[in-house]
Amino acid sequence: MGNVRARITGSGSYLPQRVVPNNELTSKVETSDEWIVERTGIRQRHIAAEGEFTSDLAVAAARNALKAAGLDATDIDLIVVATATPDQTFPSTATTVQHKLGIKDCTAFDVAAVCSGFLYGLSVVDAMIRSGQHRRALLVGAETFSRILDWEDRATCVLFGDGAGAVVMEADQGDAGVLATRLHADGTHNQLLYVDGGPSTTGTVGKLRMAGKEVFRHAVVNLAAVCREVLDMADLDQSDIDWVIPHQANLRILDATARKLGLGMDQVVVTVDQHANTSAASVPLALDTAVRDGRIKAGDLLMLEAMGGGFTWGASAVRW
Repeated sequence: MGNVRARITGSGSYLPQRVVPNNELTSKVETSDEWIVERTGIRQRHIAAEGEFTSDLAVAAARNALKAAGLDATDIDLIVVATATPDQTFPSTATTVQHKLGIKDCTAFDVAAVCSGFLYGLSVVDAMIRSGQHRRALLVGAETFSRILDWEDRATCVLFGDGAGAVVMEADQGDAGVLATRLHADGTHNQLLYVDGGPSTTGTVGKLRMAGKEVFRHAVVNLAAVCREVLDMADLDQSDIDWVIPHQANLRILDATARKLGLGMDQVVVTVDQHANTSAASVPLALDTAVRDGRIKAGDLLMLEAMGGGFTWGASAVRW
């Protein structure tokens, strides 16, 4: 084979049925719809039902992606699930997704990079397809962050929601596909965004904690820088970008990052108002939204980018 690329051939997403508008949170914490919208751009979030797990959200998104790609689940030989809220400590949520999709045998594992998880997963799947190990992969970002929120902490509980997004990636020898990806991590910032528990430390799941202002500052600088790195790697210019598909954390971060890149907000896909921060699910959720409403067209250059706890961050240039 010649120059093999990992091409996205289908996308899908899923949001739980229960919608929680900002006004509903005013009975839990001292806040207001105006305060939340002004500072974050978030208007509502979706919350998973009792008994509805991360794997359920992942399977629903995966089925939609498979349908878009025109494939059966049994065509898949690799499943990667990016999540910080797995069904269980082990086994991986990916193996649960595999079972629920009715796939008897394939490679399946989770990637843990929080909000950057989908970008980390994209890089892994890209490498495994280009190496010839796999031909058809399912990459899913899925989260039930509502389960790790402190609903009395107004600094964090208004920011997050549940959801899942998925893509099918296939080996392809054309011009479309993943062109370049760059990933980073800096563990010195652990205490700025973390969960205060875990199997080895407390034996409990814990709750999300965040120093919002510091995270915001790092996000804008890091995201703009990694996007430029990816453009250099792919020998592209910022003027080549058709759409930025960012992690949907905060509208202010999206706006500030776009300005640093010299791009207008009319080139940024924004869905944070509809589902809040869904961590690893947010990039594929935004991608699927823009594919299905016709904004993203064949040949478009997409810049996917995200930053999350760790800190981890990354970006990828993808030709649609």
